[in-house]
Amino acid sequence: MSYDRITAQNSAVLFIDHQTGLANGVQTQSPPEFNNNVKALATLAKVYKLPSIVTTSASDGPNGPIMPIVTNVIKDAAIIHRPGEINAWDNKDFVAAVEKTGRKKLLIAGISTEVCLAFVALSAKDAGYDVYAVLDASGTWNKLVEEVAIARMVQAGIKPITWVAVGAELLGDWRSEVSQEHAQLMGDHLPFSANNFAGYLSAKGQ
Repeated sequence: MSYDRITAQNSAVLFIDHQTGLANGVQTQSPPEFNNNVKALATLAKVYKLPSIVTTSASDGPNGPIMPIVTNVIKDAAIIHRPGEINAWDNKDFVAAVEKTGRKKLLIAGISTEVCLAFVALSAKDAGYDVYAVLDASGTWNKLVEEVAIARMVQAGIKPITWVAVGAELLGDWRSEVSQEHAQLMGDHLPFSANNFAGYLSAKGQ
C-alpha cells in the first residue's frame, strides 16, 4: 500500500459527540490530558484551514452541549445536531456535510471510542473514505474497551493516529509558511516542545 500523506488540501476533521456530559465519562486519559488533546486537534484544524464538522447526540439532554474547547477554536465549523441516531453516519445532514467538504481523508475523533468514533469510522470507510482515527482526541471509560475498539477499526483498514502525527504530516517541512503557528501550537500543548522552541529562539538571540 502506498504512503498517501495527509495534507491541508485533502483532509477534513470530524468531531463526534465531544459533549460536556459525555466527556465526564472519559477515563482512558486524565481530564487535563484529554482536553489538551481535543483542543490541539481543533487548533490544527484552524491553523491548516481544514474543513471541520462537529456533531452532537441529543445535546439538549444529559449528553450536554458541545465542549467549548472545540467551538471556541473552530468558529466556522459545520455543526450537526442529531436528534437520535447513535451512528452519526445514519444522519443524512451529517453525511451531506462530509460530502460537501470534497475531501477523501477524514480525521475522526469521538466520545466514546468504541461507539461514536468507531461507528462513524467504519461507516465512512465502507463509503470509500480514507479514515484516520485520532485516538488521543477520543476517549472512553476503560482501556479494554478502547483496545477492543482500536482492534476492530484496524482490522477494517482504519488508520490509528495521534494529533502530533497529524500535525507533523500536515506541516511536512519546518520551512513552511505556517511553521511559526505550528511551533506555537506545539509549545501550547506539549511542554517539552515549548522548552525546545525557547532554546532555539535563545540561540538565535531572540
